[in-house]
Amino acid sequence: MAGAAGPGTGPGAAGGDGDDSLYPIAVLIDELRNEDVQLRLNSIKKLSTIALALGVERTRTELLPFLTDTIYDEDEVLLALAEQLGNFTGLVGGPDFAHCLLPPLESLATVEETVVRDKAVESLRQISQEHTPVALEAHFVPLVKRLASGDWFTSRTSACGLFSVCYPRASNAVKAEIRQHFRSLCSDDTPMVRRAAASKLGEFAKVLELDSVKSEIVPLFTNLASDEQDSVRLLAVEACVSIAQLLSQDDLEVLVMPTLRQAAEDKSWRVRYMVADKFSELQKAVGPKITLNDLIPAFQNLLKDCEAEVRAAAAHKVKELCENLPIEGRETIIMNQVLPYIKELVSDTNQHVKSALASVIMGLSTILGKENTIEHLLPLFLAQLKDECPEVRLNIISNLDCVNEVIGIRQLSQSLLPAIVELAEDAKWRVRLAIIEYMPLLAGQLGVEFFDEKLNSLCMAWLVDHVYAIREAATNNLMKLVQKFGTEWAQNTIVPKVLVMADDPNYLHRMTTLFCINALSEACGQEITTKQMLPIVLKMAGDQVANVRFNVAKSLQKIGPILDNDALQVEVKPVLQKLGQDQDMDVKYFAQEAISAVAQRLRKLDFPVKGSEEPSAPGADKNHFLRPRGPGEDTGKGPAHQLHVNTRDTLAQLGTAELVHFSRSRD
Repeated sequence: MAGAAGPGTGPGAAGGDGDDSLYPIAVLIDELRNEDVQLRLNSIKKLSTIALALGVERTRTELLPFLTDTIYDEDEVLLALAEQLGNFTGLVGGPDFAHCLLPPLESLATVEETVVRDKAVESLRQISQEHTPVALEAHFVPLVKRLASGDWFTSRTSACGLFSVCYPRASNAVKAEIRQHFRSLCSDDTPMVRRAAASKLGEFAKVLELDSVKSEIVPLFTNLASDEQDSVRLLAVEACVSIAQLLSQDDLEVLVMPTLRQAAEDKSWRVRYMVADKFSELQKAVGPKITLNDLIPAFQNLLKDCEAEVRAAAAHKVKELCENLPIEGRETIIMNQVLPYIKELVSDTNQHVKSALASVIMGLSTILGKENTIEHLLPLFLAQLKDECPEVRLNIISNLDCVNEVIGIRQLSQSLLPAIVELAEDAKWRVRLAIIEYMPLLAGQLGVEFFDEKLNSLCMAWLVDHVYAIREAATNNLMKLVQKFGTEWAQNTIVPKVLVMADDPNYLHRMTTLFCINALSEACGQEITTKQMLPIVLKMAGDQVANVRFNVAKSLQKIGPILDNDALQVEVKPVLQKLGQDQDMDVKYFAQEAISAVAQRLRKLDFPVKGSEEPSAPGADKNHFLRPRGPGEDTGKGPAHQLHVNTRDTLAQLGTAELVHFSRSRD
């Protein structure tokens, strides 16, 4: 491997003298030089183990220099190394020797791959906290200076992330040097360096003295916010939030707001997008007075921006903007200065903008109150419910509870239902699936009478949808509705309609009946299950389609714990007995699965084959299971066995099934 130490120069070189204690580091060196990347990666991940074996002294004097000299490898190996070294302080002797970790991390902070540099900087920041103030100035600050004045942009970008961690504990003279280096990086010739400096500007400002913020950071912010590269300017917007939190209202107005106004009208949509995305943070940072005078007009411009991405980002912030306005006069400001622009967005040409607005607009109802909601917001809600974009309609429906708290769902019902029906019948099955998920919520808001009148038929129609995922979701939906409206409602409204499907010509719909019974039985209870559902399940055991028959067996297994003993013995027993002799292998298998499950509840029930009623042997009860008999096996004695049918067994083999008795437990 290029860059590796030559023979006799590494920490394991003494291994040739017979010192076995050097063997672990020799293995490490061998693996670090191996052509297999995975081996090298594994060796790096074992560094802590190797360091423990070597001890702190040899780790400092042999291992770390070796690593520093051999840093030239695949990015994933270097990334693992940078991560390991961040937790190495205890392995080199504690905080007093933390500076020993700086050389390899300094090298890693200069590599070309960004993720490696970032991880090295993260580890350096972590180690800096373990330095004493003296050690910090003696070792860490010089490292930062070297990186900041490096020939390659990679080292200078890494330096940007280290200023804020060393500045607070440095002496005044050193602080001045640190600020000077940061100023140099903010005006670096390379855009990548200026971008890195801009991203750390706010973080650095937080650790500076207020005078330094005004005299040095603000001019840097102004310059970066007017940089020729939009990637630098947009990061300056992010720094604006941190800087604004440090300054008084008067200083803000003079030092920051002119630059922020300029950013809100920047020629690059990316910069305007960043202003919109950070608008809530900016609003909190600058305070209510500047918000009313400067930010509201800027927000209006963002809401009508020529770029859809900017309008969408601003639309996402509508609710937060309104919530953060001072309560006194808030309603007037919203009605006069925000709502007119919202009305325009409702009919925007871009679906992402409309979808973003729909996700937050319902929240305005709690801010504006009932009268304003009915008069001004309700027409907007209804317009979005009729929008051609399904995502817009779904965002409105999913937030209906906000409006329900203010005006009640009845106000929306006449226009709401057509939109729901349209969604429920949408050509895209994922849209239909999404509206099913909101049905229990709507049911709770509408009430049982309104639901029965308007939406019940819709829920039943989903049960016969041609997409299985819809039928499955509709089944679960029924269970949730029963839990919400009660068993009496289920008995009178849902169960009869479900059971009618048992005679449907389409076997998939007949199977849906069984799935519904499985889901509803627990919610409906024993009485409804026994009297209304069980007869239908038993009747379907004679279905011509094998898929239906083995689902009957699965349903009987599912509802078995709900039924009483008499129903199991008189009604379920003959059906499972018959299914156990079915010609289809899968039906036989699931019938035996059901027999096994039911037998755990009915310990004294027998399941004879072919109706035979042979007397039980003395000392045995009448618990019987079907299973193939082995050669020479005594069927009158022995433990119970559950039948596991191999679908490849021949009918002749299955025909040899015999009775096996449980041993009776004696007192």
